[in-house]
Amino acid sequence: MKRALRIFGVAIISLVLYFGFNLLQVWCVGRSDEARSVDAVVVLGAAQYDGRPSPQLVARLDHAIDLWRDGTSKLIIVTGGKQLADRFTEAESAAAYLQDNGVPVEEIALENSGRTTRESLLGVRQILIARKLHSLLIVTDPYHALRARMIAQDLDMQAYVSPTRTSPVRGSENFRRQVREAGGIALSNVIGFAQLERFTR
Repeated sequence: MKRALRIFGVAIISLVLYFGFNLLQVWCVGRSDEARSVDAVVVLGAAQYDGRPSPQLVARLDHAIDLWRDGTSKLIIVTGGKQLADRFTEAESAAAYLQDNGVPVEEIALENSGRTTRESLLGVRQILIARKLHSLLIVTDPYHALRARMIAQDLDMQAYVSPTRTSPVRGSENFRRQVREAGGIALSNVIGFAQLERFTR
């Protein structure tokens, strides 16, 4: 009985440490910035309201615009599909915002159908392949940066992340999302991102 309890205790401690390690990684990558010259800056989608980007999406887009103005890339890829009742996709709303803020239409590409991070990045990969491009810099919220980079690298893309610093997701909500991300990453390390996506739809 004591042996079984010891084994159980070791297992619990190991799981806690494993989760804690993943949570630390989520936090660290969210605070990092891998900005560099790349073939494309990729803005991962967030909510839009009848063509108007949500504050969360605006924060990502403003950061991408700053990167574009700094010469990080001449191409910005915006991503995200739409809900059944929506008139616009997240990508369409994002592209309109970019144009309103000075980014030429020929320097914007749209991934219009992704409903998850992995689906969006699969679409991004097709855009890169079609244009014979290779490297990308992903713009998203800090809590989301690690998983986004891991998925892109899992899809054999040369990916870096540059999280926005102006996200409205802060405080306890940000921590809650970090915890959820850490749990998802911990599980995906065992079963893979594709399987995790099937289970969490």
